[in-house]
Amino acid sequence: MYRDDYDTSGFQERSSDDVYSKPVRAGKRTYFFDVKTTKGNNDYFLTITESKRRNNPDGSFTYDKHKIFLYKEDFEKFREGLDEVIRYITDTCFNGEIPVRESDGEGFEGY
Repeated sequence: MYRDDYDTSGFQERSSDDVYSKPVRAGKRTYFFDVKTTKGNNDYFLTITESKRRNNPDGSFTYDKHKIFLYKEDFEKFREGLDEVIRYITDTCFNGEIPVRESDGEGFEGY
C-alpha cells in the first residue's frame, strides 16, 4: 500500500491491518479508499483519504491529506447522504450532466 502517506501522529490507528486499497486519481487529487481491520481482526472499517500534492517555493513538494473513518454501522446512512447530494448537484446545478474535467497536464484524463 502506501505506508509513507501516513504521518507518525496516526500510528495508534496503524495498528489495524490493511485489507484492500483502491486509489482514484482525479486531477491534482488522489482519493484512497482503504478497507482495514480493527485490532484483533474481528471487524472492518473504511478510511477515505484525499491527498493533494502541493509544490513548495523551494521546488520540493508535500502532500495535504484529509481522512475520514467510516464504520460499517454508518455505511447505509453515508451512502444515502452521498447519493442525495450527488443527485441534487446533477439535477439542479448541471441539468443532468456532470462536466468532464479536461486534462490538467499531469496525465490524468477526466474522472
